[in-house]
Amino acid sequence: MKNIIKLSFLFSILFLFSLDTHAQEESKWVELDKSPTDMIYYPANMAWRNYLDGDDRNAQPKMRLIYSRPSKNNRDIFGGLVPYGKEWRLGANEATQITFYQAVEIDGQRIPRGTYTLFATPNQNHWLIDISKQSSLWGGANRDKSSNIASVKAMTKRQKGVTEQLSMAFKRVDEESAILVMEWDNVRAELPIGFNPVNFEDMAVSPMDQVHYPAKSAYHNYLKIEEMEDSEKMIKVIYGRPQKNDRKIFGELLKYGNIWRIGANQSTEVTFYKDVTISGTKINRGTYNLYANVNEKTWEIILNTDRPAWGAANRDEEKDVAKITLPVSEGKEDLEVLNIIFEEKSKTEVHMIIAWEKTRMHIPIMFN
Repeated sequence: MKNIIKLSFLFSILFLFSLDTHAQEESKWVELDKSPTDMIYYPANMAWRNYLDGDDRNAQPKMRLIYSRPSKNNRDIFGGLVPYGKEWRLGANEATQITFYQAVEIDGQRIPRGTYTLFATPNQNHWLIDISKQSSLWGGANRDKSSNIASVKAMTKRQKGVTEQLSMAFKRVDEESAILVMEWDNVRAELPIGFNPVNFEDMAVSPMDQVHYPAKSAYHNYLKIEEMEDSEKMIKVIYGRPQKNDRKIFGELLKYGNIWRIGANQSTEVTFYKDVTISGTKINRGTYNLYANVNEKTWEIILNTDRPAWGAANRDEEKDVAKITLPVSEGKEDLEVLNIIFEEKSKTEVHMIIAWEKTRMHIPIMFN
């Protein structure tokens, strides 16, 4: 029993000694990096936005750059430490990272808003800058070059003085542009950045089309004199043309009782070049948005002057100039694409026919 008590006392002493030893151990503190990281904003005052007043307090940055700053240390940098024709992380440690808070244009290429990693391949007269979607890269080893979204040129020039540490800054040109200036050793590279890029949109899934009545009024300027009779423009419709794509349209995609733009994307627009009458309702010449309150057996056709508009959401009903209820009919052909055509009934009457799936809507238009 006495031996057990002695062993317990010994283990207690050892445990307390262990605790005391751990308490006296120092943490391993991180030394100052020889290539410290820096962060810059454009405009520069966005870095201390919380100290600003008025409109500046609520302003948003356009760009931010995070990069590491290696030193020259009596070395030849470009063509030496950083060889020509070889990719460089544009700094040290982690690759340089840039954030665009809006879409920009660089060397004629549009770059969407977002955060990107920058790499440079220096040459004697310029640097080729790769902009990559990859992030959190330590240098450029084994990076996925298929993640590049653009390759742009930054022109270079020799400086008289020497910059000891890699330095970057944004230089304002005007409200629409700035320059990213990169300088190290005796080389300066400049990358112009535009804040108002041209945006060429992709082809819409529901492409827009135009239909005219009479049809030959669309190319009136090509007609011979003897062909110009009855070619005076009377009506024009501009509309987006959606497709079925294996969907049931009326009653499902277009629920009964809902307002439809009679097309896709922007609201369908009809122009009457003369006063007309539709099912007894007089309509003055002019341009209108064309909507329909879709039901199974009837549509309420709505003409509205609140233009331009994207769809029927938030339509200003006070600008409705006409509401005309018309019957729906059924056609034989199941149409894949929305069609709007004109069918002439007489010299004074034409029907605008809206057709999709097997549904047909005839809008009788009389010329006053």
